[in-house]
Amino acid sequence: MNRLYFNESTNLISLKNMNLNTPPFIPYSLKSILTFLLLFLGFSPIRASDFEMNTAMQKAYSEILKMKLTAGRSILAKEKTPNGINTYLRSYADMVELLITEDKVLYEKFIENQDERLSFIENLDEKSPYQKFIKAEIHLHTAFVKLKFGHETKGSWEVIKAYKLLEANGKTFPNFLPNQKSLGLLHILIGSTPENYQWVIKLIGLKGNIKLGLSELQNVIRKDSIFREESQLIDFIVHAYILKFSSKKITEFQDFIANHQDYLLFQFFGVTTLMKEGKSEMALNIIEHCPDSNEYLDFPFLEHLKADILLQKGQYQLAAKSYQHFLTRYKGFNFVKDTYYKIFLCYWLNNEDAKGKLFLEKVKTTGETIVEADKAATKFADNFLAEKPKKPITQKVLMKARLACDGGFYDKALGILEKYSENNFEQIQEQTELNYRKGRIFQLMNNIPPAISFYERTIDLSENQNVSFGASSALQLGYIFQAKGEKLKAKSYFEKAISYKKHEYKNSIDNKAKAALNELGH
Repeated sequence: MNRLYFNESTNLISLKNMNLNTPPFIPYSLKSILTFLLLFLGFSPIRASDFEMNTAMQKAYSEILKMKLTAGRSILAKEKTPNGINTYLRSYADMVELLITEDKVLYEKFIENQDERLSFIENLDEKSPYQKFIKAEIHLHTAFVKLKFGHETKGSWEVIKAYKLLEANGKTFPNFLPNQKSLGLLHILIGSTPENYQWVIKLIGLKGNIKLGLSELQNVIRKDSIFREESQLIDFIVHAYILKFSSKKITEFQDFIANHQDYLLFQFFGVTTLMKEGKSEMALNIIEHCPDSNEYLDFPFLEHLKADILLQKGQYQLAAKSYQHFLTRYKGFNFVKDTYYKIFLCYWLNNEDAKGKLFLEKVKTTGETIVEADKAATKFADNFLAEKPKKPITQKVLMKARLACDGGFYDKALGILEKYSENNFEQIQEQTELNYRKGRIFQLMNNIPPAISFYERTIDLSENQNVSFGASSALQLGYIFQAKGEKLKAKSYFEKAISYKKHEYKNSIDNKAKAALNELGH
């Protein structure tokens, strides 16, 4: 039997994913990244038998990471003597399943099991750096599952407990790399918290620092080849969802994903990240080549993502079919409203308005409003069904351009909008969106002068409007001038982005602006 032993200079560990759903001190926009990352921060072996990882446990961890939960749990069940690693992996597998399936019956059992697991770890070797570390990880598992299920306050307190344990463990074992990886991630997430939550952060004693967190992650990447891969994954996701993703880093991430084709979870990260970066065609290629057998936990959300890409491409009938296939497989409660909203779009944009309206009405009666996508779908449905627009054609033009742009189909998006000016739109909100869409397309095509002009016009039009276009324009102008080296202008625009009081993406935009200001040293 092979055994791995802890050594503070080599520090063996694995990793865990994180999901957040709007705790009182962490911005809503971090939900998805925390959900992703929680599945990757984790355990590791040490010399004491309490935290010993044998070959079987390594195999179980690998299977769970691949989302082969049945195989992983089967290995865990054969372990006769309970220990810290086995206990952690059971928590890990349960957490992965709940984040994917959103099974409310399993959730109740999970909460009970987590309390028992913490009690068990509490009685293990206190002199080991893994004792507090694994306790913290189990708290984080509990936190992100609670947050996924909409229990925001309870989940937030679990995060706080985890942070305190990691902080204390770091002081006792300063060279213990697993702590630097997990605490580094929390430092980044907390450091990007918007100003309106900072008083809570200080009150409960949490300390965030983006530069420190990145340094801690890089420390693990540089010093230990065993943890390098996992820490790189966290680093990629942090840059994609909180900081900025350079073209070089995107290429590195694509290579990383290509080298892990058997890891369904890695492939999922590849798809979502590439879609976020406007590379939906590449993302669709990954989806079509994802591992697909009954060995893996059923992951219907990949079908939802495929439908999103088909919608962006204007393939409305195929997109509607994929969304409906997703609904037949999916048993959870998040993204249900979003799915019905997008089925509406498929019919509405295909000029089947009456049929589409039937699905839009379902937005109001199904699912939950925990995630941003469902909240946005609800707001759209409420407004659309109440207003009965007189000129739906202009709304369809804007929507088609938005979807094409989101997918990275910039020539198509520009072609849709190029024959339209403000005069074609009666409502000031539509005029505002028109300018924002044009600005965004030109920016993404690296044609900066017209992008600046359209963004500035958007800000002028957005005063006294509770829509996100002004805040989004200010954020993008901040990025543009930051890239130009005009730090004062960049700072003013990032602060302008935060100044908008009410809009559907306030938390996510505030989070990005805050992260950028921290990067500028403010």
